[in-house]
Amino acid sequence: MKTLAEARAEIDRIDAEIQRLISGRARVAQEVAHIKQRAGENGDHYRPAREAEVLRAAMARNRDNGGPLTDEVMARLMREIMSACLSLESPLTIAYLGPEGTYTQAAVLKQFGDAVKARPFAAIDEIFRDVESGAADYGVVPVENSIGGVVSHTLDELVHTKLHICGEVALPVHHHLLSTDGKLENIHKVLSHPQSFAQCRKWLDARLPKATREAVSSNGQAARDAKEQGAGVAAIASLQAGQINALNILASNIEDDPNNTTRFLVIGKHDPAATGDDITSIVMSGHRNQPGSLFKLLQPFADAGLDMTRIESRPMKGAAVPDYYFFVDFSGHVTNDKARKALDAVRGNAAFFKILGSYPRAVV
Repeated sequence: MKTLAEARAEIDRIDAEIQRLISGRARVAQEVAHIKQRAGENGDHYRPAREAEVLRAAMARNRDNGGPLTDEVMARLMREIMSACLSLESPLTIAYLGPEGTYTQAAVLKQFGDAVKARPFAAIDEIFRDVESGAADYGVVPVENSIGGVVSHTLDELVHTKLHICGEVALPVHHHLLSTDGKLENIHKVLSHPQSFAQCRKWLDARLPKATREAVSSNGQAARDAKEQGAGVAAIASLQAGQINALNILASNIEDDPNNTTRFLVIGKHDPAATGDDITSIVMSGHRNQPGSLFKLLQPFADAGLDMTRIESRPMKGAAVPDYYFFVDFSGHVTNDKARKALDAVRGNAAFFKILGSYPRAVV
C-alpha cells in the first residue's frame, strides 16, 4: 500500500470481514443455546472455565502473530465479543458493590463485558443475598488489595454462604483526584474509601497536608458527594466515576504504589470445571488449645507439593474464647488427585473445614 486511500480501503475490507465473522460467531452461540436447551440445560450459560480457555487461546495466538496489540487489549476485545454473544444465549445479571463508578463495577466489566445487567448494592452482604436468592446470577466482591490488605466483610460472608467462588479478577487500580473545582490549591477536604486513603497516603501528605480526610462507603460515593458539596471538596476515585459525575481531574495516578492491584471474587452457584491453571480456596480452623494445630492443617499441602499462594487469619465472630479461621488459597483444582488427598488430610485435622471454590486463575 503506497497511498492513504489504499490503506483506508484495506481497513474497510478487513472491517467488513471482522463484522461478518462476529455475526457468524453470534449465530453459532445461538445454536449452542438451542443445543443446551435440548439437552435439558436451563438457566445461565456462563462457564468460567470455558471463557478462561478461550481468552488464554486468544492471547497465545496474539503472541504467535507478533501483536502489535498487547495480550491484555486482545483479551479485552475478545471478552466483549464473548459477552455480546453470551447475551444472546442468556443475559446475565451481576450484583456488585456500588454505586456506579466503583472499582468493583470496573471488575464486572473486565470479567463479564458490557452486555450484562449490573445491579449496584451498598454493602457486601447484600450482594451475597442477591445471588443466594437467585435475583442475580453472579456477584463480584472485593477480597484484597496489594497495599490495603484483605476486605474483612467478604471473608466473613464466605464462611457462612452456600455460594461458591467461581472466578477471580485482578484489577490494576489507578486513583485520581476529582472535583468540581479546577485548582488543587483550593481543596480543603478529600473524600474516599478508607482503603484508598491508605493507598494514597504519601501523595496526600505531600500535596494536600492541610486538607481534612473524610471516609465514605465507596469511591463511587465519594465522587457523588464531591459533586454535591462543590468547590473545595475532592474525591479519590476512578476516571469512570469522574465522567459519571462530570468532575474535573486535578491529579492522576496518585496511588503510592504504581503496581497497586485489587483482587475481586466472582461468587455464584456453579462449580467451574478444571482448566489446568486453577486456584482452590478453603477456610478452616484448628482444634483450640492443641499445640501444633496450625502446623497439622498446613503440613498436607507441603507433603502433596501444592503451592499455597495465600494464607489469611480472621477472628471468629461471637467466640467466647479468641479463635481464628484460616483462609488458604493454593494452586490446583479439587478434582486433581494430589489436591483431593491433601484436602482429605486437612479435613481430618480441622475443627472446621469448608471448600470455598475451585476456579480459573485470573487470565489478565
